[in-house]
Amino acid sequence: MLFSNILVAYDGSDLSKKALTKAVEIVKETSSHHDTAPKLDVLHIVQDVSYVMGTAVTIDPKLIQAVVDEARQLVPAEVEAEFLVEYGQPALTILKHADDKGSDLILMGSRGLGPIRELFLGSVSHNVVQNAKVPVLIVK
Repeated sequence: MLFSNILVAYDGSDLSKKALTKAVEIVKETSSHHDTAPKLDVLHIVQDVSYVMGTAVTIDPKLIQAVVDEARQLVPAEVEAEFLVEYGQPALTILKHADDKGSDLILMGSRGLGPIRELFLGSVSHNVVQNAKVPVLIVK
């Protein structure tokens, strides 16, 4: 089997939805040719506290759950997936999760919903591509 443990970074953006859809396609395709399906981890990362113009901004847990629920709806019942929420800096958290869980493929959108995306378009995906020990598929 080409990939056995796939990680998708999911933030609810259109590109992360496309990345998750692509991951599901890979799992289904692999399953059709092998006895076992790849493990699929869908990881939503929350930066617990952000500072915008000197004011602390926290994320409502209901919003976090809404993003996870949305991701669940994109994964068909026949595809086994684990949905995870971790707190931290997105690129570092993705890389750590991939290392800790033995991911052999990372999928993510080229741009996400970061709070300062206008200044650093694609900085998370760039960081992951530059530092990952496994292949990274960037979806546009």
